Amino acid sequence: MSQTQSATAQGCDFLQGNPPKNSFYPEQFLGDESLMIQAAEQFSRQEVLPMSWRLDEHEEGLMKHLVSKAGELGFCGIDTPEAYGGLGLPKNLAARILELLSLNASFSVTIGITSGIGQLGLILFGTEAQKLARLPHLASGEKIAAYALSEPNSGSDALSLTTKAEANGGDYILNGTKMWISNAQWADTFLVMAKVDGDKVTAFLVDRSCPGVSISREEHKMGLKGSSTARLVLENAVVPAENVLHEVGLGHHVAFNALNLGRFKLSSMSLGPARDAIGLASSYSQERKQFGRAISEFGLIQKKFASMATLFFAAESMVYRTGAMIDQAFQRYSGSVEDNMRAAEEYAVECSMIKVFSTEVESMIIDDALQCFGGYGFTEEFPIARHYRDARVSRIYEGTNEINRIFLVDRIRKRILLNRATPPKKDGSFVSELAELCWPLLKDGQIEKGAMADLLILMYGVQSCWSRGNALGSHALELAKSFENYANIRALEAYQLVTGEPIQIPKPHNVDQQNLAELVHEAHGPWHG
Repeated sequence: MSQTQSATAQGCDFLQGNPPKNSFYPEQFLGDESLMIQAAEQFSRQEVLPMSWRLDEHEEGLMKHLVSKAGELGFCGIDTPEAYGGLGLPKNLAARILELLSLNASFSVTIGITSGIGQLGLILFGTEAQKLARLPHLASGEKIAAYALSEPNSGSDALSLTTKAEANGGDYILNGTKMWISNAQWADTFLVMAKVDGDKVTAFLVDRSCPGVSISREEHKMGLKGSSTARLVLENAVVPAENVLHEVGLGHHVAFNALNLGRFKLSSMSLGPARDAIGLASSYSQERKQFGRAISEFGLIQKKFASMATLFFAAESMVYRTGAMIDQAFQRYSGSVEDNMRAAEEYAVECSMIKVFSTEVESMIIDDALQCFGGYGFTEEFPIARHYRDARVSRIYEGTNEINRIFLVDRIRKRILLNRATPPKKDGSFVSELAELCWPLLKDGQIEKGAMADLLILMYGVQSCWSRGNALGSHALELAKSFENYANIRALEAYQLVTGEPIQIPKPHNVDQQNLAELVHEAHGPWHG
């Protein structure tokens, strides 16, 4: 396979068409958009990061104060419609702003939930009265939202929930316990899933003030110590019938479509800590001297920075490619509940892909960044330790990465059966060639499905990197080459899991690792155009 073939790789229809031309590169944000992004980073660095230790101690009122200040700047309603007090920005720009608000993961999950899945169900499915009553308070940061689906015995198998709702005149009586609820201690409103008449999953807007609603103690977590995670307990909780969101029995539409877009937002939230970790490691490695030289000059350290730059470039390219397509989907539809659902579902596969890839890349980047600190990185005196602890949960919530792998393969199969997509096809890259070979051989075993998912994710990544690289040239092309080298090795492992057969890997692109490392040091973080 020639470099020219790879460099012209484009999307294929099972991935919903070619990458949007000139509409998904992060470098596109200019003018007022760029000012909003800069304001988000300034808020993170000046208002949030100096408070990190105090947030970890759950200083009374501090997180709610920061959320309120963020709300005053519009950050709690970035893509909330203007009619309900938000900024109404495109989802791709909103993702970039959220990425820069995510340099502290505890603050990130707090604002990410209240501005994301805490509002998304209401925005997509709410009545006009429901939206007017709640969204302005959430978009302003005056109130905080939470999302309540998981239960002690209902995690990945979300629809096995046992929380019940019984009609009682003009109210519903809810009983059950919701677990792992982010923002639980601070939330004013909860989006709660419960079953009506035995098995009809239904979404409810539950106010904290409703009789029978209580919050249990904080969970003692390994990371995200500054966030709130607790159980929501419903004991004969009285919820007015007008608080049913969408329709009785269709709560799964609300839950899963909010999660589709939530996974997209989580992907950008995962880039924030990775971005900060690269910057921290770059500064330290240039200051730290051993054997008379800065450790940034040593080959194996340079290799780590080249790897961090490559993986970040790939994740970033995939996230913002997906965001551009989501924006286009919402522009194509009228804004009705049915059209909102279609738009939110259209790129569910891609949202799962980027959720898996970005959260795994986040951990890999932070692990390499911590290694650059040596023993100091293993102490709590340096902020890289917090990033390391906080990153681990990203692969668990909003659907574990294992469940997302199975989901995306099953969803593509279903689309093919409905003639809404075709199987993966060669697009000029080695990864796509392996994906095409493996698809007809795919069985129902989870190991094989997981390997197939990895091939599809890597294919999407290679496409995204080359599209961006071809558009921007120069350093972006070097990063695209570097990622294809990485993807080819990972794809080979996946191919062998599916087929049990050997195959020859192409000759790798010649990539200057030292040059990629220097790009990081020049940018004081990930490379940007």
